[in-house]
Amino acid sequence: MPVHLTFPQLAVLTVLAVASIAWLIFVTRILRRSRSGSEARTVLPTPPALPALPRQRQSGPGREAVELTPAERDAFAGLVRQLDGGR
Repeated sequence: MPVHLTFPQLAVLTVLAVASIAWLIFVTRILRRSRSGSEARTVLPTPPALPALPRQRQSGPGREAVELTPAERDAFAGLVRQLDGGR
């Protein structure tokens, strides 16, 4: 027993160490169980639609494209080189 620790301090330290090890074992077992169960159910079923909520679109907004002039392309390339450190 270390000289600078009293018996109650040593007891609390021991209890904390045992609790930490027990918690680690518990969490490890839970993670192993969830990992082994996830392989069996790879495809999740689609949840039923709620009639009170409005239907949502499945796709996002359309893509936008803007043509750059050659001067704008050169300026953009210069900015990229400047931000990249000249590489």
